[in-house]
Amino acid sequence: MTRMKQPTTWLTFSAPPRFYALANAINPWLWTLAIALTLIGLYIGFFVAPTDATQSEAYRIIFIHVPAAWMSMILYLAMAFWAAMGWMLGARMASTLARAIAPTGAMFTFIALWTGAFWGKPTWGTWWVWDARLTSELILLFLYLGFIALVTSIDDLRRGDKAGALLAIVGSINVPIIYFSVRWWNTLHQGATVSLTSAPKMAQTMLLAMLIMTVAFWAYAFATVFTRAQALALERDADADWARKEMS
Repeated sequence: MTRMKQPTTWLTFSAPPRFYALANAINPWLWTLAIALTLIGLYIGFFVAPTDATQSEAYRIIFIHVPAAWMSMILYLAMAFWAAMGWMLGARMASTLARAIAPTGAMFTFIALWTGAFWGKPTWGTWWVWDARLTSELILLFLYLGFIALVTSIDDLRRGDKAGALLAIVGSINVPIIYFSVRWWNTLHQGATVSLTSAPKMAQTMLLAMLIMTVAFWAYAFATVFTRAQALALERDADADWARKEMS
């Protein structure tokens, strides 16, 4: 009797060997896309987009700052989601993904803060202010670093996953605080640059460069997270046949 082929779902890749094979197949494309789009986005943003009437050339940091800030928040929510799935369902691959996301999310958060300081100096006259948006973004960086420190300090992987999940879930309340801070408090930080409910407030070439950089950062995030998750999966399943085969 012929066995019916099971439909492919996201659960199909919850097994580490299948995830490892998937990552091997798509990572080269992700890296290529990330590099190509970054070069295109930076070229349009720094050489094609017009000079801003108010901020002159200083505004061009926006093409790195805004996509990085978006990624810092999105990746934290993704980390919290996968950590929660790993905790509730006992899915090792979900917890592994959460661990893999954390360093990339921390990097984007640092980039957002660093480029924000460079943007703030000519705009506000200072590198840093204890503004609601900036302070909550800094807290996000500490949450990422705290998650990394917590899960790596506990030798028992399962206990580390549970502790990290609890921190990630509780810390996720900071994400809407970051997003809505410019509406809730009197803040120096400008409002949303791009909104789904209103027309863009910038020239089309500016918007194009920002969107290209956002897609580039997405591709980079997937590539780094998948690569790191592969390494973590191999480490967790070092005694399994599939892992020994991959490492041989």
